[in-house]
Amino acid sequence: AFIALHGRGGEDGTVQELLELVGIPYTASGPGACIRCMDKVVAKHAFRDAAIPTPDFYAFNQVAFQELGAARALPAIEERLDFPIVVKPAGQGSALGIKFARTADDVPPAIVAAFSYDTKVLLERYVPGRDLAVSVIESADGPEALPVVEAIPVDEDFYDFEARYEFGRTRFVCPADLSPELTERAQELALAAWNTLGCSGFARVDLLTDGDDLTVLEVNAIPGLTDTSLLPLAADEAGIGFDDFVARMLDLAVARTTA
Repeated sequence: AFIALHGRGGEDGTVQELLELVGIPYTASGPGACIRCMDKVVAKHAFRDAAIPTPDFYAFNQVAFQELGAARALPAIEERLDFPIVVKPAGQGSALGIKFARTADDVPPAIVAAFSYDTKVLLERYVPGRDLAVSVIESADGPEALPVVEAIPVDEDFYDFEARYEFGRTRFVCPADLSPELTERAQELALAAWNTLGCSGFARVDLLTDGDDLTVLEVNAIPGLTDTSLLPLAADEAGIGFDDFVARMLDLAVARTTA
């Protein structure tokens, strides 16, 4: 089974566990890694524990917000993170449910919007900078970081859902126009994030840079494979055609199941 599913059921370990139960080989990461990647809060705690730079954050679920007084803690959170704050559901991909809170008045509706996608919400310090992506694919010699891709939204200030999937909304540069040192550091951080979350097969690590420093936002265990997606672009730049990529991932899946 070549998994190219997005969202709950496809990226969160559910279908992976079912395929293991019936003994069908499948591509990409196993259930544990998928769970860690899908839950942004779990992933960010893992990054923090592994000393991988990631934006400061706070998170709470609906019970904490509605019944345990977390709403009254918002001013303290806002003061520590400073504005603007990025509010996002913990368990969604493709930038769904993400809102910018530029003032304190923007925070409550942003939280309500995020809760419409998940029962757990993440409030994250906004880090201005350039959107980078480093895809990682596995080979017989271990994981390999592909060339860095930069996503540059056209006439927008945020790489949102529409910018990801609508033609013409984003310009992609591969390899990204970075110094050799920053490129190497981005690839090293991507591999560190991959290893920290226990990924396998293929994945994509999203980062930001201000030109000097790098910070890891998240890891996508099942990254997009469409005509506007970044992994196929990076693989092609590395000399790996799409058919070759698919065949390699299927071979790895069969070998892993046999082992």
